[in-house]
Amino acid sequence: MKLLRHGPIGAERPGLLAADGTIRDLTGIVPDIGGAVLSDAGLSALRGFDTAALPVVDAATRLGPCVAGTGKFICIGLNYADHAAESGMAVPPEPVIFMKATSAICGPNDPIIIPRGSEKTDWEVELAVIIGTKAKYVSKEDALNHVAGFAVANDVSERAFQTERAGQWTKGKSCDNFGQLGPWLVTRDEVADPQDLSMWLTVNGVKVQNGSTKTMVYGVAHVVSYLSQFMTLHPGDVISTGTPPGVGMGMKPPRYLKAGDVVELGISGLGQQRQDVIAD
Repeated sequence: MKLLRHGPIGAERPGLLAADGTIRDLTGIVPDIGGAVLSDAGLSALRGFDTAALPVVDAATRLGPCVAGTGKFICIGLNYADHAAESGMAVPPEPVIFMKATSAICGPNDPIIIPRGSEKTDWEVELAVIIGTKAKYVSKEDALNHVAGFAVANDVSERAFQTERAGQWTKGKSCDNFGQLGPWLVTRDEVADPQDLSMWLTVNGVKVQNGSTKTMVYGVAHVVSYLSQFMTLHPGDVISTGTPPGVGMGMKPPRYLKAGDVVELGISGLGQQRQDVIAD
């Protein structure tokens, strides 16, 4: 299934993408795309509904972030060897973990907002993993059983805030609208191999990122298991698993976003996003 949330900011309603390409409303069927709905049992119950009987949503309706109730937005840094190289950093001996504020989460086509004082706002297409059931001390072999599904994420980053000012990366990752998520949560049964997905990103129609999850240093199962050794993962938690090369910081000379730019990105089977870049 391809689950989604539609409607105005702060008033999104649950829905799904039907086989005919229409958006169908799940209001009254489930409270939202989150919590127990993300469990195997919850998803199985949803599959039992007659999609054709659900109300059609206007195709022009705004899409919100594809999951609700996210308690943690966890990111994995330098998780593609070729991206680590373009960043001038070594491949880490263990996954690099940092947090992105949940207030950064927004819809897949909501604008990228360049924060005040920013001169180095950058893009990062990433595979997002959405947790479906509580995961604590899980093995690598069992890790994917705790995953509800996958989505496209744009881990927008302000590089000066991230690396040139004192402290950790979080403040360069957490500005408003620095976490576009969606368009859909694609349930894990529809993703044959999360380590074989092509991914891309363009700026003003020019492709700058063109990679594959094949080149992840630490794959999805490893990351979920690893994180669960340090923190309990809960339904709705999002893990953004790193980006392939082609970010603005790695260009020679570096290139960063400016108001008026248009960013588009996607991952095979998971849909795509489009964002106008605006100034705060």
